[in-house]
Amino acid sequence: MDNRRASTSATITDVAREAGVSTSTVSYVMSGKRTISKETRDVVEAAMARLNYSPRSSARALASSRSNVLGLVVPLRPDVNVGVVMQFVTAVVTTARTFNQDVLLLTQDDPGSIERVTSQSMVDGLLMMDIEARDPRIPVLARLQKPAVLIGMPDEPRGLSCVDFDFSGASRLAVRHLWDLGHRSITFIGSPPASLKRHATYADRALQGFTDATNSFGATGRAVACEADSPQLAESLDAIFTGKHPATALVVHNEALLPMLREELSLRGLAIPKDISVVVIAPADVAKAAARPWTAVSIPAMDIGRSAVEMVMDRLSRDKPAELRLIAPSLTPGETTAEAP
Repeated sequence: MDNRRASTSATITDVAREAGVSTSTVSYVMSGKRTISKETRDVVEAAMARLNYSPRSSARALASSRSNVLGLVVPLRPDVNVGVVMQFVTAVVTTARTFNQDVLLLTQDDPGSIERVTSQSMVDGLLMMDIEARDPRIPVLARLQKPAVLIGMPDEPRGLSCVDFDFSGASRLAVRHLWDLGHRSITFIGSPPASLKRHATYADRALQGFTDATNSFGATGRAVACEADSPQLAESLDAIFTGKHPATALVVHNEALLPMLREELSLRGLAIPKDISVVVIAPADVAKAAARPWTAVSIPAMDIGRSAVEMVMDRLSRDKPAELRLIAPSLTPGETTAEAP
């Protein structure tokens, strides 16, 4: 037998993959909340036995007292892109439904709201988005007797499970792609200043990855934080294309700027990709929605949201230790990069 696969660290996702069924089917077999055919039940239980997957014996006994509700903490701050945030929310809600769970959306960033919903047993587990490097909500989550998963990677998780996209790796991948095309002067257009000021981890890590990559390659690298409006973008571009080393390529991690970026570049007589190459760090559908699709390092919002729900359900069903999952970046070819002019 493969000892690795039979490890007690197996998850409900591992069982589903082993049995060739969905995670929701495995959940229903364990909870008994839906009728599952004997053949399917046998297959799932055999997979559980092979993988040594053993939910807590108390899980079913407690099932009747559960709320079957997950809390999703999503502060809607002025500096976040609501469209992108809603992709994560959609992923969480649709995945939760496969586990027969509803989702309670909490949009305040006050730690008190987290304590309120947990103390009143309104939710069985928590997922928290828009994580900051030293997030004040994390100590609250750490002392609560509720399974919790962070969608983001803080400096100190304090024993909490985390899942995130490798934003630092995304910037490094974008810079490598542009370097291979011959670009030696590359500018990073990042999140609004407020995101960097409060140290939102996605903003910090993307910027750090860019800085590390340009330094490593010996490229001329410059970074600007930009509000998501035309006047700020225009001001930033004026600065980018003046001076001793005007940029020949851009890495853009600010989805709200993309609809106006082409026009602003055109006003300066710059055609994409003939005069300026652009790689965006954004969800795939955002990159593909343009008339000429952006070359993109895609943010897999659906994969991240799905993983977060699976992780919190694993912690609900068994004594699973905290884990960290970092989803690796990949580059999706588009029509916005070319060899350096």
